[in-house]
Amino acid sequence: MPTALIEKVTDMQSHLYIGGNQDSLNIPAADGAESVQLPAGVTGRETYNRSTLSVGDVSITIYIHESLTPEQALNRLVEHYKACCVNMPGGR
Repeated sequence: MPTALIEKVTDMQSHLYIGGNQDSLNIPAADGAESVQLPAGVTGRETYNRSTLSVGDVSITIYIHESLTPEQALNRLVEHYKACCVNMPGGR
């Protein structure tokens, strides 16, 4: 693999994708990309828009499917977390 390509790949950071076909996956995106288009099926593409999830002074960058509002994306995260807790051994 050419050195320039290796550097380009290692400069990319993985981000959480919410909604669409890439829901809950961590996929690399270029730093500062405001939106990302990813394959959807054989010929389609889905657009994910950059957003920031913050609690106090800590934040992470996420990408939300264009069909979701920020509130819907947060609800998906909360529901996924609840399901994980319930399905863990010893969960309720």
